Amino acid sequence: MLSLVVGTGRCGSTLVQELLSRHPAVGFVSGLDDKLARLNPKGRFNGALYRRSAPRPAGMTSLRHSRRLLERGRLRVAPSEAYHLLDRQVLAGFSRPCRDLVAEDLTPFVARRLRAFFDERIARQGCQQFVQHVTGWPRTGLLHAAYPELRVVNVVRDGRAVANSWLQMGWWDGWRGPDNWIYGPLPSDLREEWAESGRSFQVLAALGWKMLMDAFAQARLRHPADQWLDVRYEDLVEQPREQVGRMLDFLGLRWSTAFEKGFSRYDFTVGRAEAYRDELSPAQLTAIERVLEKPLAEWGYPV
Repeated sequence: MLSLVVGTGRCGSTLVQELLSRHPAVGFVSGLDDKLARLNPKGRFNGALYRRSAPRPAGMTSLRHSRRLLERGRLRVAPSEAYHLLDRQVLAGFSRPCRDLVAEDLTPFVARRLRAFFDERIARQGCQQFVQHVTGWPRTGLLHAAYPELRVVNVVRDGRAVANSWLQMGWWDGWRGPDNWIYGPLPSDLREEWAESGRSFQVLAALGWKMLMDAFAQARLRHPADQWLDVRYEDLVEQPREQVGRMLDFLGLRWSTAFEKGFSRYDFTVGRAEAYRDELSPAQLTAIERVLEKPLAEWGYPV
């Protein structure tokens, strides 16, 4: 069965994907598979190799053990969004659409390629759940149209933290303005808010999060309610065992001894949960909170 871990990017979804992939019944596309996109590898040994490795230092986790050779740089066998591979084998625009990909975008041609891509890997890896990681636009409508039983774990993080993190990433292309960035043009109401801010880049990053969160809200409305699970990143790092247990139950997976062995290698701390308060000026933070007040409140983040 195919399942998704989705999020806006810089929201903790990578941590969730890597945690779930520690389960012996889970399959995934690895970073090594993605680097070898021309060969279209199926990842038969991904799980066995990955589950022998130590967790990498990402998000709020830290290592207890040294990293192994196959976990370094381009040779990582850890889970990947595999955008190179998906663009090449399924849909050329999958990685960088200017809007969300919905059910109406699924042509019979793409549906056959999509099913072949995942079905071949599910069979080769012999997994109970194949968990794919997707960030940015949800794309759940497109994938659900091909896989009606699709389950979605949606990872949500405080928009102030996400905006602050985007501004520090080399891949964030908001510096070129919303007419040239990956997400396509801003809706008129958000464009007006950006203009009112003096075209602040901090506000633009916040509006990007807001626009994506609106897309996730629409995607959730179109998805079967019992096949969609929201998980707040802040809750995960504060209550990791409880929240990971929720996700395993949702995916029909048992908390086994083998999974406990992998899970116990992670350390969870909340030290950077509100790092944005120190890394943004008071004026910048106030401007961000002004445009995000409503969605932050809806997700239980106090302003």
